[in-house]
Amino acid sequence: MGKLSVLNIKGEKVSDITLNKNVWEITPNDAVLYDAIVLARASQRQGTHDTKTRSEVRGGGRKPWRQKGTGHARQGSTRAPQWPGGGIVFGPHPRKYNKKQNRKERVLALKSALSYKNIDKEIIALDSLNLETAKTKEMLKVLEAIKAEKNILIVVKELTENVILASRNIPNVVLLGANEISVLDVVAADTLVITTDAIKAIEEVLG
Repeated sequence: MGKLSVLNIKGEKVSDITLNKNVWEITPNDAVLYDAIVLARASQRQGTHDTKTRSEVRGGGRKPWRQKGTGHARQGSTRAPQWPGGGIVFGPHPRKYNKKQNRKERVLALKSALSYKNIDKEIIALDSLNLETAKTKEMLKVLEAIKAEKNILIVVKELTENVILASRNIPNVVLLGANEISVLDVVAADTLVITTDAIKAIEEVLG
């Protein structure tokens, strides 16, 4: 089992934590991880897009000219697809984008995402994340001290009001509880900042 340095909110090393190799050190399964990402992104689509067919647009009730003798091509309605204002052919209609993945695959995908973070050394472990105030500058000070950069995912065991309020106005920071963590959130983050309590909570579920 690999070890990870544990920092305090001042960026000082206070201890080491041993990671469960069955969660953080597996051989990532790229195919299952890809399917999980597609599933997560598909579930975010509303599927409310709609276009009108020729039977749904207004007008075009009568034949625009007689069938023969005008020199024009025969037409039955001014709302056929080739006419301005006509119906749309093969346009999108409301649908569901839901996909399915069994539980074992979902667990494997999350383990794979976490293992990639460990392999790439993109995990910062904190002994705790307790802020005295709910000010954004205090959270920014912590992130600067621990050298967390770019897109940051902060995972704690339990969300506190001060942490929520201090992090919500930082555009590149996502805050989640350990029970809310998902494959898409982990993959999208450049740095995973996680408390030791959250690590243990995740290992209890996935290990």
